[in-house]
Amino acid sequence: MKNFSYKKLFQFTQAIFEKIGFLEKEAILATQALLQADLRGIDSHGVARLSGYVRLWEAGRLNPKPNIQVLYETPSTATLDGDSGVGLVVAQKAMEIAIQKAETYGTGWVAVQNSNHFGIAGYHAMLALQKNMIGIALTNASPLVAPTFSTDRLLGTNPIAVAIPAKNEPPFVADFATTTASNGKLEILERKGEKAPWGWLQDAQGNITTDTQARKQGGALLPLGSDYEHGSHKGYCLGALVDIFSGVFSGANYALWVPPFVNYLPLPQNPVGKGIGHFLGAIRVDAFRPADEFLNHMDNWIQTFRNAKAVEGKRVLIPGEPERIAEQERLRNGIPLMPSVVEDLYNLAEKFKILFPQN
Repeated sequence: MKNFSYKKLFQFTQAIFEKIGFLEKEAILATQALLQADLRGIDSHGVARLSGYVRLWEAGRLNPKPNIQVLYETPSTATLDGDSGVGLVVAQKAMEIAIQKAETYGTGWVAVQNSNHFGIAGYHAMLALQKNMIGIALTNASPLVAPTFSTDRLLGTNPIAVAIPAKNEPPFVADFATTTASNGKLEILERKGEKAPWGWLQDAQGNITTDTQARKQGGALLPLGSDYEHGSHKGYCLGALVDIFSGVFSGANYALWVPPFVNYLPLPQNPVGKGIGHFLGAIRVDAFRPADEFLNHMDNWIQTFRNAKAVEGKRVLIPGEPERIAEQERLRNGIPLMPSVVEDLYNLAEKFKILFPQN
């Protein structure tokens, strides 16, 4: 593993987005969203995905200059058409609208259709923190997950992110897939040539397996909980809710019709909507009680859980804390990239005649 400075990776990634037709402002927005994953230690969703976005563009599935439009609107809600833009940017526009509505009406909710992969959900939820609001971000994804008791792949990893501000404490940031593990983590294991932990995957016959190749041979990822005895029906319900909020609310695709991120897989036949769907929300903290009261009690909540008695050798973490620590460390010491990711980025540099950063 080799470390690369955030600044140099930012300049390189922005240049790639501009090479495929992004305007400078949108290239910066996309780069900020993408590299936030690397900073926060979510390596599966950062620059490792950059070549995937380029391939979507090459396949004509990603519009670098989308005309993002509001299709339907009420005082506190809206439905947005992303015009096949990159979700990294489209979701930020949706959250901006949600925040504007929340400023006036207390809450704002925006459903998005006709978008693409939007990176880590936590980044979009955390945008609301800048206005001292609670942020919520959901997205559906290509079907890799089998519902409990099924061998059919009908759901994506469908993450949920919620960011909640506090007064003096760092914010509470929950960002998690509704599966036992994200597909990106399986991709990392594949690059390392390692097996998957028990309970992450099932084979084509529905048997739990540790073979990371299983999902390419008719297998599927498993919902949070792994199997019914360990509560997979709960993970199935969470993933289903994200799919409905992101796809059915917005007019995007859902279930088996959600288009794949990888361009080598065919698009689903007879789509039921447009593109990938997201759902973004913003809530003013004074929508239910005075803001100062709320923020003081969030501090108290965080301190109470942080001080909870821990099992030997462990400590109780607040959601978002490991990512915040990773961000501080990586800003100081650089972002570690696996050799296969470095090679992928180097190939992009050669392809677009851009100097690749050396460290």
